[in-house]
Amino acid sequence: MNESNANDMIIRLLSVGFPDKGLTKTVKENEIIALCRELVKLNILEFICIVIKNITQLNAKIADNNENKIEVKAKEIFLNQSSLIEIDPPVRICGDTHGQYGDTLRLFSRGGFPPTSNYLFLGDYVDRGRQNLENICLLLCYKIRFPNNFFMLRGNHECSNVNRVYGFYEECNRRYQSPRMWQAFQDTFQCMPLVALVGERILCMHGGISPQLKSLQQLRQIQRPCDASGPSLEMDLLWADPVVGLTGFQANMRGASYGFGPDILATMCKTLNIDLVARAHQVVQDGYEFFGSRKLVTIFSAPHYCGQFDNAAAMMIVDENLVCSFQILRPTIGRGITRMVPTSVGKC
Repeated sequence: MNESNANDMIIRLLSVGFPDKGLTKTVKENEIIALCRELVKLNILEFICIVIKNITQLNAKIADNNENKIEVKAKEIFLNQSSLIEIDPPVRICGDTHGQYGDTLRLFSRGGFPPTSNYLFLGDYVDRGRQNLENICLLLCYKIRFPNNFFMLRGNHECSNVNRVYGFYEECNRRYQSPRMWQAFQDTFQCMPLVALVGERILCMHGGISPQLKSLQQLRQIQRPCDASGPSLEMDLLWADPVVGLTGFQANMRGASYGFGPDILATMCKTLNIDLVARAHQVVQDGYEFFGSRKLVTIFSAPHYCGQFDNAAAMMIVDENLVCSFQILRPTIGRGITRMVPTSVGKC
């Protein structure tokens, strides 16, 4: 199979694999075993096809040993790239997806499947959703296949003390009876970069800015693997939040890191010579929300979050001239489908 045929197959399999087309079924044990045997022979592009066809369409499971292969390869790729990823636009920036695999596929359907579009995801791939393994495995496959076009930052839910509690550990055990596989994911998560810089002007992270942050060089020097479980610059990048009406920093209501006000944001943008901070970490009603005279934007990419919120999802499109616009994925109330509504906001 050549690259063109493989990419065409990925697109075709994705197009018939959406949950709203009613293709999710139960897979028998012997089918999973047969699939696992075949996976040993496949390259990564063919593996992406199998993931999509047999997990999305049939709710199948990937073999434990093949998951470990993905994690090991992804770990190597993450460590081979800088702790501060410097990305040339154009790029599409996505926030939390939290195991909402069908909605992740809809984001790709609207924005273009890799490598037709460049992507930066801001973390929180697991926990709370129903298909955490499908979500993280597909994204890691794309990272392996297109390391210079597809970028993933770490979120606070890519920390063992969090995803041990909020669903990912339980899913690994329920579907694989494999704490070993869960631990392999943690080893990979600790190698993920925490920050990215788009076009030298847009600083991206999962959480927010830190009182310890003084220069971009600090971000380039972050050591990985890192635990990020105690008070530190790394923790703030994963956990900090902007707070309306606040001046300065104050202890975060989450019990980790800080909240910061628009004054801190303005000073940080000037110090780092950037125009915008793009982050995720918080549910926002329209999928994106500006803060501090439009110097910060929160992006959230899981619509109808946890089945409890009536929020839209968004991805931010940054073009070659650093002009930003948003594409919106809105939930349709009372139905199991969503629809995309483009929204343009001009320059960031």
